[in-house]
Amino acid sequence: MAFAVTDTIVAVATPPGRGGIGVVRLSGPDATAIASALVGRDEPFLPRHATFARIVGREPAAARRPVDQVVITWFQGPHSYTGDDVVEISGHGSPVLLQRVVELAMHAGARLAEPGEFTLRAYLNGRIDLVQAEAVADLVDAVTPLQARAAMDQLEGTLTTAIGRMDAALFDLAARLEASLDFPEEGFHFVTRDDARVDIARIHRELVTLAREGRVGRVLREGRLVVIVGRPNAGKSSLFNALAGAARAIVTAVPGTTRDVLTERVDVGGIPVTLVDTAGLRDTTDAIEVEGVERAYQARRVAALTIVVVDGNQPIAEADRRIVAESPAPRIVVSSKTDLPHVWTAAELKGEDVIELSVKTGAGLNVLRERMVGGLTDRETLRDVPSISNVRHLDLVNRASDSLQAAMYGIDAGATEELILTDLGAARRALEELTGRRTPEDLLRHIFERFCIGK
Repeated sequence: MAFAVTDTIVAVATPPGRGGIGVVRLSGPDATAIASALVGRDEPFLPRHATFARIVGREPAAARRPVDQVVITWFQGPHSYTGDDVVEISGHGSPVLLQRVVELAMHAGARLAEPGEFTLRAYLNGRIDLVQAEAVADLVDAVTPLQARAAMDQLEGTLTTAIGRMDAALFDLAARLEASLDFPEEGFHFVTRDDARVDIARIHRELVTLAREGRVGRVLREGRLVVIVGRPNAGKSSLFNALAGAARAIVTAVPGTTRDVLTERVDVGGIPVTLVDTAGLRDTTDAIEVEGVERAYQARRVAALTIVVVDGNQPIAEADRRIVAESPAPRIVVSSKTDLPHVWTAAELKGEDVIELSVKTGAGLNVLRERMVGGLTDRETLRDVPSISNVRHLDLVNRASDSLQAAMYGIDAGATEELILTDLGAARRALEELTGRRTPEDLLRHIFERFCIGK
């Protein structure tokens, strides 16, 4: 990916496929000139005014035929998404027509945009910082309302503001320590050693809080794998269908109906969960079922959370106890079919907090969803959106926190200003890398290459 911003780029900005409207976006110094060439217009466009026009082909002037009827909107730089002149051409949502408009724009002098290049230009032109740029991709990729809220908060600059406030405080403290270097015989001259430690400790606490939220935020952003296990006919597939909201798994009274893992992406309390239904765990000689059971064990080994289903309508068996004991924490034990006579109690599974549940009546499903959120995040709910949800951000926050911890140790041990300043400088570099004030080009390539073309 080239980081030049002197040429004009073009791409389809709407998703692939047919739609009522499709948008082709141009950005760069020649955006308006290229748009004028596409519609054969000499009169300049008005900024932020919609102009109806017809895209014309490349045939000789006397024989040109309209390609599409469009609405053209010019966003004059620097007051645009990218900071450059941006022209959006809204036409009919046919992929054929949109591709034709892109080809005509390229013939008129535009270059096909790389993935994420429009947002990259917004970052390079100072319209947004790196946290906000990454939030754009997260907002596009959001699959739950809570994910979208978290991304929108970051796009609005909530994390940027918090990091900027901490960085400014560190800069002020470093400036006072730097000034003290001119008075080596007097020690900390412009700030006392105790006051410096108090300031550092306060910022360190804020970073620790961000890191704690970041661990929850990663679950929200990345999602987690949840596996349902149990003996045959325990009610696993019925529970899977209830959580998925559709009859995805075949449910019969015949043991061994489920012979392979079945997955579905579901929203559980705002967390994107990959839910896995598995074959009933039992000893069997059926070759196909043996493979299904082995896959169930494999899925359980990599799960972030295991739901163990025990049939509440049948006496609890030693196999049930073994499955519960072998399922790693965190796990949730469900007693199924509570709409039927219950023949065992939770006391028979000592130490386990059992949820009584009926898929038929819906009893216990909401409790299960709440427990799933708690098991994945250590929180009862996710009503408050975490400030951090990106592993890169979390790593840099931890690095800054570690540097401030080292600075506090240094103050307690009587370290000089130079040593304290070294740790403060390391913390500030981590925060600057987080927002993009100090970012290597290879990291920018890695971040923006995962964007979709046109964004």
